[in-house]
Amino acid sequence: MNCRDERLPAALLGLVALVLAVSAIAPYDRATWWMEVAPVFLVAPLLIASHRRFPLTPLLQTLIALHALVLIVGGVWTYARVPFGFWLQDVFHLARNPYDRIGHFMQGFVPALAAREVLLRRGIVRGRGWLFFLVTCVCLAVSALYELIEWGAAVALGQGADAFLGTQGDPWDTQNDMAMALVGALVAQIGLGGWHARQIARLRL
Repeated sequence: MNCRDERLPAALLGLVALVLAVSAIAPYDRATWWMEVAPVFLVAPLLIASHRRFPLTPLLQTLIALHALVLIVGGVWTYARVPFGFWLQDVFHLARNPYDRIGHFMQGFVPALAAREVLLRRGIVRGRGWLFFLVTCVCLAVSALYELIEWGAAVALGQGADAFLGTQGDPWDTQNDMAMALVGALVAQIGLGGWHARQIARLRL
């Protein structure tokens, strides 16, 4: 697909908007739904506004949409109650619903390619080693910021934030979440770096 093809972003935006609208009909907890899908409401307008002057690669566009769907699904049921997570829990004999770990993996995976794209296309970083290091640092910063937001919600809402936090009794939930974001950032750069670089090169043509 051509990196400047307008059909893909339109289709992805339509899909996310449709799923978001359906998810709003009867979520498990309305307040939690708002908190979980808030990033979608914040990021989507920014991407739409910047699309003409800074169109993203098809790979990054697709992954951002996938990340939005992960957030929306978590908002519908709350992360601790997502049916797919219960299925994974049964298959792998886990002690808890692991869906929130998927969310935090994506929290490192997708921002890694977003940071990589901005740093490369703006010419901010040239060396591969520095690029890998800085992208990883950005992802850890994003993860830490989200954990601080969760902490703020816990302080402000008390027990009302339990569904948003999704700790499921894990005293090391914050550390495990940040570790999953780190793993996501590393996997994205190592696994998709070459493909991503080729799409960036085509955007420059």
